[in-house]
Amino acid sequence: MKKIQAIRGMNDTLPEDSLLWQYLESVIKQTLAGFGYREIRFPIMEKTELFKRSIGEVTDIVEKEMYTFLDRNEESLTLRPEGTASCVRACEEHGLLYNQTQRLWYMGPMFRYEKPQKGRYRQFHQVGIETYGLDGPDIDAELLLLSFELFKKLGLDHCVELQINSLGSEAARAEFRNALVAYLQDHKDALDEDSQRRLETNPLRILDSKSQSTQRLLDQGPSLEDYLDTESRQHFAELTQLLDACAVPYSINRRLVRGLDYYSRTAFEWVTDKLGAQSAVCAGGRYDNLVAQLGGKATPAVGFAIGLERLLLLLQAEAELPALKTVDVYMAAVGDVQSAALGLAARVRHALPELKLFMHCGGGSFKNQLKKADKSGADVALILGEDEAAANTIAVKFLREDRPQQTLSQGDVIDLLAGLIIKN
Repeated sequence: MKKIQAIRGMNDTLPEDSLLWQYLESVIKQTLAGFGYREIRFPIMEKTELFKRSIGEVTDIVEKEMYTFLDRNEESLTLRPEGTASCVRACEEHGLLYNQTQRLWYMGPMFRYEKPQKGRYRQFHQVGIETYGLDGPDIDAELLLLSFELFKKLGLDHCVELQINSLGSEAARAEFRNALVAYLQDHKDALDEDSQRRLETNPLRILDSKSQSTQRLLDQGPSLEDYLDTESRQHFAELTQLLDACAVPYSINRRLVRGLDYYSRTAFEWVTDKLGAQSAVCAGGRYDNLVAQLGGKATPAVGFAIGLERLLLLLQAEAELPALKTVDVYMAAVGDVQSAALGLAARVRHALPELKLFMHCGGGSFKNQLKKADKSGADVALILGEDEAAANTIAVKFLREDRPQQTLSQGDVIDLLAGLIIKN
């Protein structure tokens, strides 16, 4: 019988890889807690209309990439391709936005039907940070400070660059869009194939085309900066002043746009040249019109998302990772001592809940158990034989240090292991 394999682009995370995921997630959660942000969780599936109304029906995501199907009630449902729309829906549904400010984060899988490649998968994972009810540039600056702090904690600040831009108001952007389309229509034959298609559907995305000939053509065309409204100009100027004051390095990229229709004013990306074509590891901006677009009261909002798979690739390539292990102490039980060993292991875990203690099960010789203890990566092996169990003692073997084996009372071994936690 043919074995069933995972769906292409939807990957398993094996135990040895989970350690790195757990490390990354713990640093992210610690950083967000340090800024006072709270976690929100919402379903991985939503009504399709939510994403059509928020992302835009003529975007690549809605037209080509969403996993959409009819359920048994003939209702169209979609696995979430991104988190912002779901976050707005959840906040509106539970009354979190009216006359309130919110600073929220979420983490989990997203789904897009794309060609799987390095750093781009059909099931991928994001951490998203969303803020609501704050319209000044100070919250924009805080989000950029937060992301910069996260990259520093991960040891990646040397290989990422912050690029920022202002997309202006909806009216200003519409005026620029009309001018851009009129200009490019006159030069349509000079555009690359992808940009020719976008000219009819989402022309602003042409600004970030990877085609050099298209970029040269854009150099001669209208500039979004020339169409910015006064309020957006002032907002962007104050944002750059705050970033300068906080020593956050950045560059202004006037071609930077976002792939989703709901963005306005501030847009930004943290990019790297270490991952090939998939250069953006963090992206976001303002979406002040989205809450009203989804039926709520107009609410200023700004946020960003980080692709965790890309961040993991960058960590593995560029960062000095700490020692990651699942076992601190390996307890070997030799002879008819299983009940005594399990009882001692329970007492140690109760006294030292931070300690990772692996209890050997299944019997086996003393030599075989020590081999497994060494292979586990543990710092210490606790050896309980029949003699030790009778004397209420235990042997302690140091696996990573050149120290003689000790025999201690079972009470004293807890004090020794407590020192191991402090040392690590």
